[in-house]
Amino acid sequence: MCHGFPGLWYSWRNQLPVLAANGFRAITLDMRGYGRSDRPADPADYDRKSTVADLVGLLDALAIDDAVFVGHDFGAVLAWDLPQWAPGRVKALIQLSVPRTKTSPYRPSTAFAQIATRHFFHMHYFQEKGPADEELGADPALFLTKIFWALSGGYRYRDIFRHPSEGRGYLDVLPEPPPLPWPWMSQEDLDYYAREFGRTGFTGGLNWYRAADHVWSEQQGRPELPITVPTAFITGERDPVQQLSGQSAFQTMRETVPGLDEVHIIPNAGHFVQMEAADRVNDIMLSFLSKFG
Repeated sequence: MCHGFPGLWYSWRNQLPVLAANGFRAITLDMRGYGRSDRPADPADYDRKSTVADLVGLLDALAIDDAVFVGHDFGAVLAWDLPQWAPGRVKALIQLSVPRTKTSPYRPSTAFAQIATRHFFHMHYFQEKGPADEELGADPALFLTKIFWALSGGYRYRDIFRHPSEGRGYLDVLPEPPPLPWPWMSQEDLDYYAREFGRTGFTGGLNWYRAADHVWSEQQGRPELPITVPTAFITGERDPVQQLSGQSAFQTMRETVPGLDEVHIIPNAGHFVQMEAADRVNDIMLSFLSKFG
C-alpha cells in the first residue's frame, strides 16, 4: 500500500488490521521522502527509476515474487507505471483517487506555471525550493488539519481557485477546518501526522512534485503500454481530482487499462477515501482480493 501527499504508512491504518484478519499479508511503508524512510534532498532522486526501484527492492528484501499494489494520490500515479516498469512483479492493482492518464505533451512545470497565471495552483507553488517548505513546516499541525479538511468530502476544494497566486501561500488559500474530531480523523490521528512531519519537515513530500519534470522526461519516447493486470479503481464522489478531471478521465482510463474490472464511486467521500470511507473501501478491497485466493 503506497500513500501520497501528505501521507505516511499510517494513512492505511484502517486497512492493515482488516486485511491481516482476513488472511492477507498486508504491507505499507513510508514512501521515499517521508517518515522513517530516506529523504533525498535532490528532486531528481524522486524520478521514476528510483521510486520503482524502491518498491521492487522491498519485494526482493521480503522474498516476494509479485504483489497486489494499492496506490493513493502520488502512490497511485507510481503504481500505474509499475506493470510496465517492473514487469512480472505486479499481480493486480487497487487504485484510489487518481485515474490513469496519458502523458502530457507539455513539460509539467510549464503547464503548472500557465495555470498559476489564472489562479493559485499548489503544484506550481511547490516547484520552488524554500517557500512551501518553510510555510508548511512552520506549523505542521495547522497545515495538515487544513489540507485534510480541504480535500475531504466536507469541502469544495475548487473554492481555493478563487484566489490569485501573487503574494499567497498555501495556508492563505486553504479553508478554516472545523475542530477535531471528525468522523474519520481523531485528534490522536492528527497528532501522529504532526509529530512525524514536525520531525522531518515536508521537503521530501514536496520533492515528488518537483520531480514531475524528471518523470516526464523519462516518459518521452517510451510507449505507454496498456495495463492488463486485474485492476480496481476507487474514488470519492466529492474527490476534487475526480471532479476536476471529469468523465473524460474515466474514459481514458478505460481505454488504457483493459484490465480494469471494477470502478467504485463512493458517495460523500473526498480525496482521502481510504480514511473517510474506510469500511466501504475495506469491503471493496476484500471482495477484489478474494479473486486471488
